Amino acid sequence: MTSDVLIESKDEHGVLTLTLNHLPTRNALTGTGLTEALLDAFARIEADASIKALILTAQGKVFSSGGKIDEMARQIQPEVTPAALRQEYRHGIQRLPLALYQLEIPTIAAVNGMAIGAGCDLACMCDIRIASQTATFAESFVKVGIIPGDGGAWFLPRIVGMARAVEMSLTGEPVDAETALQWGLVSRVVPEQDLLATAQALAHKMTVNSPDVIRMTKRLLREGQQSSLANLLELSAAYQAIAHKTPEHAQIINDFMARKAAKASATK
Repeated sequence: MTSDVLIESKDEHGVLTLTLNHLPTRNALTGTGLTEALLDAFARIEADASIKALILTAQGKVFSSGGKIDEMARQIQPEVTPAALRQEYRHGIQRLPLALYQLEIPTIAAVNGMAIGAGCDLACMCDIRIASQTATFAESFVKVGIIPGDGGAWFLPRIVGMARAVEMSLTGEPVDAETALQWGLVSRVVPEQDLLATAQALAHKMTVNSPDVIRMTKRLLREGQQSSLANLLELSAAYQAIAHKTPEHAQIINDFMARKAAKASATK
């Protein structure tokens, strides 16, 4: 399904690419329908076992400009109360980090240009970020007099560490692609023309593996960020029991044993 603001495509490996496509606002997430389109896509992805990985990228020279200033102008009007704004956030853009973070498949942000404010946070919601050489990242909420309202204060310190997250959040200054690589904000920087192909190649290295094992491994990595070691080991034992019974595991072990038997027979 393709909407006016979000392009979808899926390849033969089960890799779905979602492309932000609202050029008039440089792919702003608010006031454009993009948040709603992404939420709809994430719900369908979660229910579709044929989708094994997700790439999130954008049309144009900007990944996402974050919040739409026209929306902020509406929000400061006297008739819009703080209570109403709180509910707008809870039932609007704050659904995005919850839905994207909870996806069981691997998610890759292919950041093609500026990722500003909520756009930076959207990239941080993904498991992996690959940047083009022209990409920049700015946790720039402070520059317009607001705070990171969409979970950036949770994601960013976990990725770059507290000191660098504080620097980005309190200055609002942009970080270029090479600095983002040094800080661990992205795992690769590639020429602009190679961005999508690099993201696809990485996704394909994942999708050749057991989809069930991929999903469980990602869940363990997520839980390990906030769980005790004892609780994580309990969950690992349960998941490992499931993994041992997957057909992919059985095939790998049977193939290994067959090669071992053949080698032993050849040496006799």
